[in-house]
Amino acid sequence: MKLYRFLSEEDTSAFCHKVTAALNTGWELQGSPTQTWDHAAGVMRCGQAVVKDVAGDYHPDIKLGDQ
Repeated sequence: MKLYRFLSEEDTSAFCHKVTAALNTGWELQGSPTQTWDHAAGVMRCGQAVVKDVAGDYHPDIKLGDQ
């Protein structure tokens, strides 16, 4: 099955580390990264979709971060 996650974080090195950690556990980039202004917090936020093929059948209780 194919899993999907959308990673987001403030526009700091923490975002890059989050994406790097996902890549190093088998996730692959899906599409281009995105950036937007968070008016409520007053910061830029980044986002990146990642996907991963894993064995098994999908169920909504899957903990995507544990894959």
